[in-house]
Amino acid sequence: MSQDWQALTKLTGGQAVQIERVRLIEGGVAGIAIEGRFDLPPLAQLSAEDQVFVAAFVRSHGSIKQMEKFFGVSYPTIKNRLNRIAQHLPLAEIAPDHGADASDVLTRLERGEITVRDALAQLKGEHHE
Repeated sequence: MSQDWQALTKLTGGQAVQIERVRLIEGGVAGIAIEGRFDLPPLAQLSAEDQVFVAAFVRSHGSIKQMEKFFGVSYPTIKNRLNRIAQHLPLAEIAPDHGADASDVLTRLERGEITVRDALAQLKGEHHE
């Protein structure tokens, strides 16, 4: 099945596609076909490279450190790509987390992305960025 999407991606050259027929293959309604205009699910609308990136992110259990090693890029690069991909996935709105994870705060402090004052505030559950 994975070769099917690779062939479809190669065939379409990354262009937008629309599905016009869906056939149910399992359950009590197997064999029924539905015709109409259907958009691909948001994940399937991502470029093949972004789909690989999302799959790697899920396989690494969301570990940005593992993603840095796997792709050979920096923390900000991984975060920027995740943010760009997230803009194309309107599945759910997630409120910002105001209670920061201590290891993330310390990593950001070590990289100079936040000040000591900001780190202390985040560890206390306050938000000062």
